Amino acid sequence: QVQPVESGGGLVQAGGSLRLSCVASGSILNINVMGWYRQAPGKQRDMVATISRGGTTNYASSVKGRFTISRDNAKNTVYLQMNSLKPEDTATYYCFRDYPSAWGQGTQVTVSS
Repeated sequence: QVQPVESGGGLVQAGGSLRLSCVASGSILNINVMGWYRQAPGKQRDMVATISRGGTTNYASSVKGRFTISRDNAKNTVYLQMNSLKPEDTATYYCFRDYPSAWGQGTQVTVSS
């Protein structure tokens, strides 16, 4: 079983914060990149943030300065701290891992105006 398991989604008012967590399991020795993508209804799945085993991060321009991705390699866990949330951040957030590639089932984030 290599599917990551996400937690931490929910409903929050605009300007609020949420923290997502994702635990990788199964074949974990070769994991390099972990990250978060999101998909709103009727739209494609887009990258939000990724982080390599060495700590190199990459963010979508729409979340820079508001979201922070971090990682605990000992726990095979990646986090996404989301601050200053906006209604347009509403989406299902999916965790991703590589080697082998796998997606989580997704966690819903809803930001009310």
